[in-house]
Amino acid sequence: MNLHSSQDVAEPPINQVEKQRPLILALIALGVVYGDIGTSPLYALRESFHPSHGLPITPENILGILSLIVWSLILVISVKYLGFILKADNRAEGGILALTILATSVFEDKDKRRRPLLLVGLFGTALLFGDGIITPAISVLSAVEGLRTYTPVFGPFIIPITIGILIGLFSFQRHGTEKVGRIFGPITLLWFLVLAGLGIWQISHAPEVLKAIYPGHAISFFIRNGWHAFMVLGSVFLVITGGEALYSDLGHFGKRPIRAAWFSVVFPALILNYMGQGGLLLRHPEMIENPFFLMAPKVLLLPLVLIAPAATVI
Repeated sequence: MNLHSSQDVAEPPINQVEKQRPLILALIALGVVYGDIGTSPLYALRESFHPSHGLPITPENILGILSLIVWSLILVISVKYLGFILKADNRAEGGILALTILATSVFEDKDKRRRPLLLVGLFGTALLFGDGIITPAISVLSAVEGLRTYTPVFGPFIIPITIGILIGLFSFQRHGTEKVGRIFGPITLLWFLVLAGLGIWQISHAPEVLKAIYPGHAISFFIRNGWHAFMVLGSVFLVITGGEALYSDLGHFGKRPIRAAWFSVVFPALILNYMGQGGLLLRHPEMIENPFFLMAPKVLLLPLVLIAPAATVI
């Protein structure tokens, strides 16, 4: 297979109206690029305190895990992806295969040094497929579990409803990125506004949670918990799953709309929501079973239960 041949493909055209109105393109990008990472608050903090980790739900551990979450979003998404990785485009295209092409382009086709790089690229592609299998399932399931929080009557129907949503999701994807983004962009924007609103509500009741921004809490968390802290990193990593979409969808939207959507909407909404969940746990550690849905006032629980599956479908 000659990977160099793809370099001769012209840059994919972008609608001229959207080119002149980057805010519209940023809105569409919300519905395609950030749907995955935007649903991580449904389960990431809860899974970090999974009983298998053996961590007590103490204020120190809550602030430590929150600090890990905040700095993961800053370092991995804001700095690594938006600051560096988006610059490694192949004729405006992104993704693991585009990166593989760039890495191997410095060698001749018959150069044996290309083979290890090709294998690394294929390995990265395999990881991407693995994420595509795991993340939709856990995201949709976590959202549908909100029905059980609202009323236990829905308990036996959680799995069938999740399967039905996933079937519908993958059936609709065949219509293409642009149509999906135009339909789901405004809904995703509403979702991030809800995330931010819930976070602000809970932070107002426990403003001390904002201390988690200080990275020293993450460092002391590792010193205090040792091996258990490293086990928690697997759950903390859930907050950045979907971040690879920023690079893989580069050819659809371009750098400017992707960066604008992240810094103006997605990043502040995620930080506020994770902080809000942490604030809730500082006051009510017994709510670790489902802090995302329990952070909402009772009057808003049903609307939240309805919009969460819609967001995970996106």
